[in-house]
Amino acid sequence: MPNALSSPLSRRGVLAAGGAVGLGVALAACGSGDDGAKDAGAGAGGDAKAGPWSFKDDRGETAKADSVPKSIVAFTGTAAALHDYGISVKGVFGPTTTKDGKPDIQAGDLDVTKVEILGNVWGEFNVEKYAALAPDLLVTAQWVEGELWYVPEQSKDKILKLAPGVALWAAETTVPKAVQRHADLAESLGADLKSAKVTDAKARFEKAAGRLRAAAKSKPEIRVLVGSASQDLFYVSLAKMSADTLYFQELGVKFVEPKVNSQGFFEELSWENIDKYPADIIMMDNRSSALQPDALTSKPTWARLPAVKAGQVVPRVTEPIYSYDKCAPILDDLAAAIEKARKAA
Repeated sequence: MPNALSSPLSRRGVLAAGGAVGLGVALAACGSGDDGAKDAGAGAGGDAKAGPWSFKDDRGETAKADSVPKSIVAFTGTAAALHDYGISVKGVFGPTTTKDGKPDIQAGDLDVTKVEILGNVWGEFNVEKYAALAPDLLVTAQWVEGELWYVPEQSKDKILKLAPGVALWAAETTVPKAVQRHADLAESLGADLKSAKVTDAKARFEKAAGRLRAAAKSKPEIRVLVGSASQDLFYVSLAKMSADTLYFQELGVKFVEPKVNSQGFFEELSWENIDKYPADIIMMDNRSSALQPDALTSKPTWARLPAVKAGQVVPRVTEPIYSYDKCAPILDDLAAAIEKARKAA
């Protein structure tokens, strides 16, 4: 968990921290993504190379340009999703490379050596490098309404003066809706959603969703805990508060329900009390900012958890790349974990 975030943390800062399991507010009744899809812009369903271009984002704001943007800068995970639809970006910001120079988990299939990295951690965004790219469009996620993910508040105004911005919900939505919105944007930028690559990936996603639904139905006794670890605390999230786990819940997966704090996303537990909630499977935050299971072996209370003793700890893709190609394996992996799981707690 990063220590660079000053205390008290803003709501957005808490979400960015590795220990914050409850990323996003996934409200089942949210309709913002659907409304925006109806105004996807001139490129949607037509000739994406013709101008002018516009796209209504999930803040309800419409980005406009005289022609389809070509010099695109995006949050790393959003850029990875656009890449899966065939849309390239010139620059990225957000977790892109690890300390050893390898691609961060959020980079997906991006070739991180071929994009300008404007910032690799929370609070970092090189405005001068951004301006040098002559950007046509800035794209990022929205975890908190009206806020641009990983765009620093202190430089936001300068950044948005250089190019129009688009924000897509990564919360207050579900996985299928989020994937569709990223597809809408990609199509407006010239992606062919009828290509075999996209349609095959969508078919895999739908098949994986069916598999997870069947697995959950076959083992209703299995309880899943969604966790994230920092050096001092263990966080247990409320499933309905994130787009991924809300969708898993809709497919029938049974989750532990913690007594969340005032922000509503998760409950913080001391390492002495991490056995508060019995669970058969533990899904652990896989982001580079969170401690991974192999770093927890020195903590005796971790080793005593039933799911740990049963070998039923699996990664959680806490910030999914919202393309059919990247979300299908997430569903398959959880389905496989449930299929193999035995009652441990």
